[in-house]
Amino acid sequence: RVLEFAQIRSRQYFDCATCRLVHLAPECRLGREDEARHYALHENDPADAAYRAFLERLTTPLAERLPAGAQGLDFGSGPGPTLSFMLEELGFDMQIYDPFFASDPALLLRTYDFIACTETVEHFFSPADEFDLLDRMVRPGGWLGIMTGLLTADREFADWHYVRDPTHVSLYRPATMDWIAARYGWNLQLSGRDVVLFRKPNR
Repeated sequence: RVLEFAQIRSRQYFDCATCRLVHLAPECRLGREDEARHYALHENDPADAAYRAFLERLTTPLAERLPAGAQGLDFGSGPGPTLSFMLEELGFDMQIYDPFFASDPALLLRTYDFIACTETVEHFFSPADEFDLLDRMVRPGGWLGIMTGLLTADREFADWHYVRDPTHVSLYRPATMDWIAARYGWNLQLSGRDVVLFRKPNR
Protein backbone atom coordinates (compact mmCIF):
# COMPACT_ATOMS: atom_id res chain seq x y z
CA ARG A 1 0.00 0.00 0.00
CA VAL A 2 1.36 3.40 -1.06
CA LEU A 3 0.43 6.56 0.79
CA GLU A 4 0.83 10.21 -0.13
CA PHE A 5 3.67 11.60 1.96
CA ALA A 6 4.63 15.15 0.95
CA GLN A 7 4.69 17.63 -1.87
CA ILE A 8 7.82 19.78 -1.97
CA ARG A 9 7.47 22.50 -4.57
CA SER A 10 6.50 20.56 -7.74
CA ARG A 11 7.73 17.17 -6.52
CA GLN A 12 5.33 14.59 -5.08
CA TYR A 13 6.62 11.95 -2.64
CA PHE A 14 4.94 8.72 -1.58
CA ASP A 15 5.44 6.42 1.42
CA CYS A 16 5.37 2.64 1.11
CA ALA A 17 3.37 1.27 4.03
CA THR A 18 5.18 -2.09 3.75
CA CYS A 19 8.88 -1.17 3.66
CA ARG A 20 8.59 2.51 4.70
CA LEU A 21 10.58 3.75 1.70
CA VAL A 22 9.77 7.31 0.69
CA HIS A 23 10.00 7.69 -3.06
CA LEU A 24 9.58 10.42 -5.64
CA ALA A 25 6.74 10.05 -8.12
CA PRO A 26 8.13 8.68 -11.43
CA GLU A 27 6.78 11.63 -13.41
CA CYS A 28 8.85 13.97 -11.23
CA ARG A 29 12.18 12.32 -11.98
CA LEU A 30 14.80 13.92 -14.20
CA GLY A 31 15.32 12.52 -17.68
CA ARG A 32 18.48 10.51 -18.25
CA GLU A 33 20.37 13.35 -19.95
CA ASP A 34 19.53 15.84 -17.20
CA GLU A 35 20.43 13.24 -14.59
CA ALA A 36 23.82 12.65 -16.22
CA ARG A 37 24.51 16.40 -16.39
CA HIS A 38 23.73 16.71 -12.70
CA TYR A 39 26.09 13.86 -11.77
CA ALA A 40 28.86 15.33 -13.93
CA LEU A 41 28.86 18.37 -11.62
CA HIS A 42 30.05 16.22 -8.71
CA GLU A 43 33.67 16.91 -7.82
CA ASN A 44 34.95 13.63 -6.42
CA ASP A 45 38.71 14.02 -6.12
CA PRO A 46 40.85 11.28 -4.52
CA ALA A 47 43.28 14.02 -3.42
CA ASP A 48 40.56 15.93 -1.52
CA ALA A 49 41.22 15.26 2.18
CA ALA A 50 37.74 16.38 3.22
CA TYR A 51 36.09 14.04 0.72
CA ARG A 52 38.29 11.15 1.85
CA ALA A 53 37.34 11.85 5.47
CA PHE A 54 33.68 11.74 4.44
CA LEU A 55 34.13 8.35 2.74
CA GLU A 56 36.05 6.97 5.73
CA ARG A 57 32.71 6.86 7.53
CA LEU A 58 32.09 3.75 5.41
CA THR A 59 35.55 2.49 4.48
CA THR A 60 36.81 2.30 8.07
CA PRO A 61 34.07 0.10 9.59
CA LEU A 62 33.79 -1.96 6.40
CA ALA A 63 37.54 -2.65 6.18
CA GLU A 64 37.57 -3.73 9.84
CA ARG A 65 35.21 -6.57 8.93
CA LEU A 66 36.93 -7.81 5.76
CA PRO A 67 39.58 -10.51 5.38
CA ALA A 68 42.91 -9.48 3.87
CA GLY A 69 42.85 -9.29 0.09
CA ALA A 70 39.06 -9.41 -0.19
CA GLN A 71 37.62 -8.67 -3.63
CA GLY A 72 35.22 -5.76 -3.78
CA LEU A 73 33.07 -3.65 -6.06
CA ASP A 74 32.45 0.08 -5.75
CA PHE A 75 28.86 0.16 -7.04
CA GLY A 76 27.97 3.68 -8.16
CA SER A 77 31.51 5.00 -8.28
CA GLY A 78 30.59 8.34 -9.85
CA PRO A 79 32.68 10.52 -12.17
CA GLY A 80 35.76 10.54 -9.92
CA PRO A 81 36.24 7.13 -8.24
CA THR A 82 37.75 7.66 -4.80
CA LEU A 83 36.36 5.01 -2.49
CA SER A 84 37.89 2.26 -4.64
CA PHE A 85 41.32 3.92 -4.42
CA MET A 86 41.03 4.18 -0.64
CA LEU A 87 40.14 0.49 -0.33
CA GLU A 88 42.96 -0.48 -2.69
CA GLU A 89 45.32 1.43 -0.41
CA LEU A 90 44.13 -0.85 2.38
CA GLY A 91 45.03 -3.92 0.34
CA PHE A 92 41.69 -4.87 -1.21
CA ASP A 93 41.18 -5.86 -4.85
CA MET A 94 38.64 -3.41 -6.30
CA GLN A 95 36.45 -3.03 -9.37
CA ILE A 96 34.27 -0.01 -10.14
CA TYR A 97 30.84 0.17 -11.72
CA ASP A 98 28.66 3.15 -12.52
CA PRO A 99 25.78 3.20 -15.04
CA PHE A 100 26.88 6.62 -16.33
CA PHE A 101 30.66 6.74 -15.91
CA ALA A 102 31.97 3.16 -15.73
CA SER A 103 29.33 0.95 -17.29
CA ASP A 104 30.70 -2.55 -17.78
CA PRO A 105 27.76 -5.00 -17.60
CA ALA A 106 30.16 -7.95 -17.29
CA LEU A 107 31.03 -6.77 -13.78
CA LEU A 108 27.40 -7.29 -12.77
CA LEU A 109 27.64 -10.99 -13.64
CA ARG A 110 30.45 -11.59 -11.16
CA THR A 111 30.40 -12.11 -7.40
CA TYR A 112 32.37 -10.25 -4.74
CA ASP A 113 33.44 -10.57 -1.12
CA PHE A 114 32.00 -7.13 -0.54
CA ILE A 115 30.20 -4.30 -2.30
CA ALA A 116 30.38 -0.66 -1.25
CA CYS A 117 27.65 1.84 -2.16
CA THR A 118 28.29 5.41 -1.08
CA GLU A 119 25.64 8.02 -1.85
CA THR A 120 24.16 5.66 -4.44
CA VAL A 121 21.03 3.87 -3.22
CA GLU A 122 19.08 7.14 -3.02
CA HIS A 123 19.35 7.31 -6.84
CA PHE A 124 17.72 3.91 -7.43
CA PHE A 125 14.60 4.18 -9.61
CA SER A 126 13.74 0.56 -8.77
CA PRO A 127 15.25 -0.33 -5.38
CA ALA A 128 13.78 -3.85 -5.38
CA ASP A 129 15.55 -4.74 -8.63
CA GLU A 130 18.81 -3.12 -7.52
CA PHE A 131 18.88 -4.90 -4.16
CA ASP A 132 18.08 -8.20 -5.88
CA LEU A 133 21.14 -7.56 -8.06
CA LEU A 134 23.32 -6.67 -5.08
CA ASP A 135 22.20 -9.82 -3.26
CA ARG A 136 23.20 -11.94 -6.27
CA MET A 137 26.63 -10.30 -6.46
CA VAL A 138 27.59 -10.62 -2.79
CA ARG A 139 29.13 -13.99 -1.97
CA PRO A 140 27.89 -15.96 1.05
CA GLY A 141 29.53 -14.53 4.13
CA GLY A 142 30.19 -11.27 2.29
CA TRP A 143 29.31 -7.68 3.10
CA LEU A 144 27.26 -4.89 1.56
CA GLY A 145 28.20 -1.47 2.92
CA ILE A 146 25.85 1.44 2.28
CA MET A 147 26.18 5.10 3.10
CA THR A 148 23.06 7.17 2.52
CA GLY A 149 21.17 9.78 4.46
CA LEU A 150 18.48 8.09 6.54
CA LEU A 151 15.13 9.73 7.08
CA THR A 152 14.74 9.91 10.86
CA ALA A 153 12.15 11.57 13.04
CA ASP A 154 14.46 14.47 13.86
CA ARG A 155 14.94 15.44 10.22
CA GLU A 156 12.48 17.98 8.84
CA PHE A 157 11.67 16.51 5.45
CA ALA A 158 11.00 19.74 3.56
CA ASP A 159 14.27 21.31 4.73
CA TRP A 160 16.45 18.18 4.44
CA HIS A 161 19.33 18.69 2.02
CA TYR A 162 18.69 15.24 0.55
CA VAL A 163 15.31 16.39 -0.70
CA ARG A 164 16.82 19.43 -2.41
CA ASP A 165 18.77 17.13 -4.76
CA PRO A 166 16.50 16.33 -7.74
CA THR A 167 18.30 13.01 -8.36
CA HIS A 168 17.43 11.66 -4.90
CA VAL A 169 14.38 9.58 -5.70
CA SER A 170 14.45 6.83 -3.01
CA LEU A 171 14.78 7.84 0.63
CA TYR A 172 15.24 5.20 3.31
CA ARG A 173 14.19 5.12 6.92
CA PRO A 174 15.99 2.92 9.47
CA ALA A 175 12.85 0.76 9.31
CA THR A 176 13.39 0.37 5.56
CA MET A 177 16.85 -1.00 6.19
CA ASP A 178 15.40 -3.42 8.76
CA TRP A 179 12.87 -4.56 6.15
CA ILE A 180 15.61 -5.08 3.52
CA ALA A 181 17.67 -7.13 5.98
CA ALA A 182 14.67 -9.32 6.77
CA ARG A 183 13.80 -9.78 3.08
CA TYR A 184 17.23 -11.14 2.18
CA GLY A 185 18.11 -12.78 5.48
CA TRP A 186 21.02 -10.39 6.00
CA ASN A 187 22.46 -9.35 9.35
CA LEU A 188 22.26 -5.57 9.78
CA GLN A 189 24.78 -3.47 11.64
CA LEU A 190 24.66 0.32 11.94
CA SER A 191 27.82 2.42 12.04
CA GLY A 192 27.13 6.04 12.85
CA ARG A 193 24.11 7.95 11.66
CA ASP A 194 23.98 7.10 7.96
CA VAL A 195 26.11 3.98 7.42
CA VAL A 196 24.52 0.53 7.18
CA LEU A 197 26.50 -2.71 6.97
CA PHE A 198 24.72 -5.86 5.81
CA ARG A 199 26.31 -9.30 6.24
CA LYS A 200 25.09 -12.05 3.95
CA PRO A 201 25.00 -15.34 5.85
CA ASN A 202 27.14 -18.31 4.89
CA ARG A 203 24.92 -20.90 3.29
